[in-house]
Amino acid sequence: MRISQTSGVPIYQQIADFFRSEIMSGKYKNGEYLPSIRELAKDLKISVITTMKAYEQLETEGYVTAVQGKGFYVNAQDSDMLKEQHLRKVEDALTEAIKYADIAGMTERELKETLSTLLNMKGL
Repeated sequence: MRISQTSGVPIYQQIADFFRSEIMSGKYKNGEYLPSIRELAKDLKISVITTMKAYEQLETEGYVTAVQGKGFYVNAQDSDMLKEQHLRKVEDALTEAIKYADIAGMTERELKETLSTLLNMKGL
């Protein structure tokens, strides 16, 4: 896992995004434990509090469950439901982008070109 100090995305969010992606792709299975908070903080050279915040976010979203004295384990995932939740987030983000594009005076073509450029940069 790589963490960027300069990406503009909070470190805890980068960690949560990484594990969310790993869980959704099946790399972490139902019942499997995530690395301990202290172990991950040490490996990434970050605060235990930052790691805890990432794990708590995953717990709030239903990806993991905390077990006192043992750590966080992966919950069974309803992939259809999770995909629907992510699609809703994409729609919300695109709606917000359209609003700001309108404020900026972008044409539909310019907005589509911007989206296409961003998709190409991400490799999607």
